[in-house]
Amino acid sequence: MMNVNREAPFVKRGSLLLAPITLGWLMVGLTAYAGGPILDDPRAMTFQPVEFSPPEPDRVVLENGMVVYLLEDHELPLVSVTVTMRTGSWLDPIDKIGLASMTGAVMRTGGGGGLSAEQVDAELEQFAGDVSIGIGRQSGSASLDVLSKDVPRGLEILAGLLRRPAFDPARVELAKLQAIEGIRRRQDHPGSIVGREFAKVLYGPDHPSARESSLDSITRMTRDDLVAFHRDTIHPNGMILGVTGDFKKDEMLAALRKVFGDWKKGTVPELRIADVSEAEPPRPVVRFVSKETSQTHLRLGHLSIKENDPDYVALAIANDILGGSSFRSRLFNDVRTKRGLAYSVGSRLNTGTHDQGVWLMRAETKLTSTQEVIERFVANIERMRAEPVTDTELAEAKEAYVNSFVFSFASPSAIVSRLVELEYDGLPKDFLQQLRAKVVSLTKEEVQAAAKRHLRPDRLKIVAVGSGESLPKALATFGEVKEITLSPEG
Repeated sequence: MMNVNREAPFVKRGSLLLAPITLGWLMVGLTAYAGGPILDDPRAMTFQPVEFSPPEPDRVVLENGMVVYLLEDHELPLVSVTVTMRTGSWLDPIDKIGLASMTGAVMRTGGGGGLSAEQVDAELEQFAGDVSIGIGRQSGSASLDVLSKDVPRGLEILAGLLRRPAFDPARVELAKLQAIEGIRRRQDHPGSIVGREFAKVLYGPDHPSARESSLDSITRMTRDDLVAFHRDTIHPNGMILGVTGDFKKDEMLAALRKVFGDWKKGTVPELRIADVSEAEPPRPVVRFVSKETSQTHLRLGHLSIKENDPDYVALAIANDILGGSSFRSRLFNDVRTKRGLAYSVGSRLNTGTHDQGVWLMRAETKLTSTQEVIERFVANIERMRAEPVTDTELAEAKEAYVNSFVFSFASPSAIVSRLVELEYDGLPKDFLQQLRAKVVSLTKEEVQAAAKRHLRPDRLKIVAVGSGESLPKALATFGEVKEITLSPEG
């Protein structure tokens, strides 16, 4: 939202909110036609800096170390509780990959807090509540959505599942069967295959960011393994709660202390994921998977920087211009619009603070176009490195970022979730504001310098999934080609 000079209404580019200012332009024309004073050209209008002050949640640390963010919102009689837990699949034993995910799934489905799985589901259904629990690569998560009048019972159920999961043996076996079925269907979708194999090429197959569960790792898991993983990694002093909705702060804190207050502290795992050393001197790596499919699925890229790197903002803007902004990006206009080589094309910069970032380009194209698409990718990288972006490209990318900033704080739940995420990652609560300020002051020279340092054609990892004997020939231009043989089990 931008405040236009001359007391014009608030407008937002690309939305129906532009209608009022269009009417304003019409009135300017009518006034001038009627012989009134001629106003300035509306195209030369200037904009005031965007001012946005989201509400500040309360942050409270319970006696057992549990961190709680609270933000009241009385618009609807609803309460939402989210839980972020310092655990993750990076802690999986090497011979039991998938243990964290399995633990999170059965924490929810296997009953807890003295209730069977069926009793949990029945109670939640009775008062239209919803609870979810899961464990991903770098964290675990849980949530409770409930009517405000049912908060006490909803919290009791959530706390029971988090603190004292029953891990019903039948539900453990069911979860194992479901995981095994997922593994057996893993090779069905070329888009999934190329993403997984690209990660293995980047990190190595045994790295936490790339390793996969197997029939063997799932089969050997026992209920005792799940119990031990929960006992060793799930602790109140490793949790950050976000609470939003229709409640009073003091009453909510009392309710939280009632269900969590006597939970003792534990030793929280410190999130550490090792960086990967790339080969020196750098060299391209080219791999392919032979699979009957109508299109070649492509991933190209390499390891990149973390979110707290000084070059992050400049590189993020460079990526936006290159391929991250879809319809206005260089890759879209070159590969799709101009040459018609691919319908789906773009680039992405994936970053965090705990492991190496990844920068990648992607496309789905005909087998006969595979080589040309990769050539266009490389050509556009070289252009980003060799010459500054245009004033228009930079202005549009910066404007898109600044406008999107507001959506990070569009609702009480978004505000709280953002602060929880920042605390979990060890970043200051004004981190996004700092990024925004850096974007506003960013220059073309800084964007080019970041692209030159961090977009490296000589480090490209290329993975293609497609059919036909000609695919290796199409890839041979870019380096030594090797085939990836997929596991027959999935």
